[in-house]
Parts: sequence; structure tokens; C-alpha cells
Amino acid sequence: MRDEWHERFAETPDVLKSSRRPQTVIPVLDLEIGGDEFITMAGPCSVETEFQLMATANHVRRAGARILRGGAFKPRSSPYAFQGHGLEGLKMLARARQESGLAIVTEVMSEEDVPQVAEYADILQIGTRNMENYSLLEAAARSGRPILLKRGMVATIADWLRSAQLILDNGNPNVILCERGIRTFEPALRNTFDVAAIALLKQISHLPVIADPSHAAGHRDLVPALARIAVAAGADGLLVEVHPNPDKAWSDGEQSLDFRGFDDMMASLDPYLTLRRIPLREACGSRAMEAVG
Repeated sequence: MRDEWHERFAETPDVLKSSRRPQTVIPVLDLEIGGDEFITMAGPCSVETEFQLMATANHVRRAGARILRGGAFKPRSSPYAFQGHGLEGLKMLARARQESGLAIVTEVMSEEDVPQVAEYADILQIGTRNMENYSLLEAAARSGRPILLKRGMVATIADWLRSAQLILDNGNPNVILCERGIRTFEPALRNTFDVAAIALLKQISHLPVIADPSHAAGHRDLVPALARIAVAAGADGLLVEVHPNPDKAWSDGEQSLDFRGFDDMMASLDPYLTLRRIPLREACGSRAMEAVG
């Protein structure tokens, strides 16, 4: 890594790549995040019912997902919107893990909830609104669970890395960075997907980086394309919203894929993942041979 990046992000030395820390690989149940496998986390925005969650867990597992996402506690833009089932939602997630074998990632919103959420979840998600809630970051770090740290909606990369540094400072090396789009002057989409941030972080940081195309797009029709872009940029995985009937979802239905849409998205990633595993010279040689043939 060039010295200029070390200088620019000098406040966060422990999240930067070095000869000592070329890449962090985070074990979660029987899988590894940041290693050779591309990891997809999929599920509903909110845990609604046992049927909804179980149907989604079993379907996304068959389609290749390794981690089930679902909100038991939900931060919403409106205080009158559905806020999640809380403890009962966590229990439903635990039952879904037992039935499907998928690991669980879910959001924690307050310091007081950390022990309870950590009891049920395999990965604690820190949402965009809490990226700079340092008391929550410290409490989550001390839980010992891996932390999925979403980028704040108006956070710079330096802001984001400072929050990751704080988690490491509190004794937890297992941080996963999640690019979910940022607020800009462009109003057409829910957020602006900063794919350049993924490419940069893969160069300068040893922490795994995943992408959340659902929140970046805000429209389900765009999610597969943004997912493919994330793969091309070098992301270690995806966080995708999936629902049996998005039009009836209690939250974020407009950006959630239905089961067929998820299957199609996963199939569309295969050529991009294959290219990532083929050295450039070999790939170019194969294309040249095809042209001659």
C-alpha cells in the first residue's frame, strides 16, 4: 500500500493493511468472511412472522446464501412505523438458524440490548444511524461477536474507519465493513452507491468489505446490477433484502427481492465470481482462443 494512504488515514492505523495484517478472515459458525468464499447474507428487512422467516431462510439457503439477515429491532424514519418484535424476533431468528443451518446477523440499537442480541445472533450489525454511536460500538465490541459496521449515510471513508478503529481498540478484531450507499445531491435513488469506496478499502484495509445493494438502490429492479458491480469492485460478500411477498412487506418492500428475483440475482453473479478467480493473463488467453476458434 502506498505511503500516501497511511498518511491520509493516520488516525486509524490498525485497520490499514500491512505486512503483518494483509487480510482479516472472520470465522462465523462453519464459514469464513474475508477468505476465498464470497458470502451472501440474505433475508427480510424485518422479522414479521414465523412463516415468513422460515420460508425465506430455507429458500435463500438453497440459492446459496450462508447467513440469514433479519431485523428484530428496527430503526425507522418514522416513529409510527413498525419497530420490530424485539426479543420474540430474536427467538424466531434462533429457530430459523436451527432449522436452516444459516448463521444470523441482526441489528443492535442500544448498549442495553447488546448482551441480549449477542445471545441470539452470530454477528451484530451496527446500522447507518449508529455508526458514530461510540458507546454502542464499545459495548458491541466487548460482546466478542463479530461486528458488521454499516457506513453512516453521510460518513466519509475516514469517519467510517475511525469507528472501525474504535471497535478494534476495544479488543474486537472481527469487523466487517458494509457499504450501503450515502446521501448525496442525487434524489433519483434512495442512496448513492459508492462503489469506489469498496475498491479503495480492498486496497488499503485488511478488514472484509461487503455491499448492501438493497439500501443503495431503494428499488428492487436495480439490486442485481449493483450486486454485480460490487463483485467486480472486489467485495467479499453481499447483504441483500429478500421477502416472500415484497409488496406485503412490513418494511422496505420496494427494495426487497422476491424468491425468483433472488435466484436470478445469485445466478447472474457466477460469471463475475469466475472472472475474479481467473488470473488476467489466463482470462485474456481464453478469450483470444475463442476468437480464433
